[in-house]
Amino acid sequence: MTKNEVMIEVENVSMRFNLGIEKGFSLKQGFVNLFKKKKEKKKKNEFWALRDVDYKVKRGEVVGFIGSNGAGKSTMLKVVAGVMKPTKGQVKVYGNICPMIELGAGFDMQLTARENIYLNGAVLGYSKELIDSKFDDIVEFSELRDFLDVPVQNFSSGMIARLAFSVATIVEPEVLIVDEILSVGDIAFQAKSEEKMLSMINGGTTVLYVSHSIEAIKKICNRVIWIEQGTIKKIGGVEICDQYIEYMNGK
Repeated sequence: MTKNEVMIEVENVSMRFNLGIEKGFSLKQGFVNLFKKKKEKKKKNEFWALRDVDYKVKRGEVVGFIGSNGAGKSTMLKVVAGVMKPTKGQVKVYGNICPMIELGAGFDMQLTARENIYLNGAVLGYSKELIDSKFDDIVEFSELRDFLDVPVQNFSSGMIARLAFSVATIVEPEVLIVDEILSVGDIAFQAKSEEKMLSMINGGTTVLYVSHSIEAIKKICNRVIWIEQGTIKKIGGVEICDQYIEYMNGK
C-alpha cells in the first residue's frame, strides 16, 4: 500500500431525511393531510443533510471537517462509517474502520464496566481472545480500575467516554473516524486521548475528524473540508479555518 493510495472515495453523496416520519398522528391531522397536495407535503417534510458531496482521501491523510451547527459534518462521518446509507451516491472505503462517533452507544447501561468492555469490543468486531490480551491495557488507559464492577449507568458521561475510547483504540485501524470525542472527559484525559490519536496518525492511519475546536483542527489536520448546508464550500489546507472564522464572524 503506497502513501498516495486512495483510502476513501465519496462520490456524489446525498442524504435525505423525512422530517414528517417522527410526527405523531391525529384524526385532525389526517383530515388536513387529505387536502394537501402530495408534492407540497413531500417537499415540506424533506430535509437534505448532504447534497452531491464528492471528495477523496489518500492513505495517511488527516482530514478535518468544519462548518456551522447542522451543516452535515456528523452525517458525513456516519455515511462513511456505514452507520447510514446515502440516499444517492456511494462511498468506498479501502481498509478496516474504527468509528469513534458516539462513544458508548454500544454499551448496556445495566452491565458493569468489565462486561461492557467485552460487549463493546464485540460490537467493534474484536475477538474475546484479543480483548483478553488487551484487557489490562484498556483498564490502565481508562483509569477506571476501581470501577470495573460498577454498572455503567452510574458513570458520568466523561467516564463512559474514557471507557469507550479505551476499548475503541486497542488496535490501530487503517481508517479512524472521530466526531468531537476529544472534547469529552477531564483536561488530563483529553490530552491523553489526543496523544493516542496522534500516535495512530503517525503510524499511517487515515483520519476523518470533526470538531468545533478550530485550534484542534489546525493542530491535527493536514487538509480541511468546509461544509455548509450539506454542500462542500471549500477544500484545502488549514488556512481554510481562518476563512471559516471570518465567515462566521460576519453572520
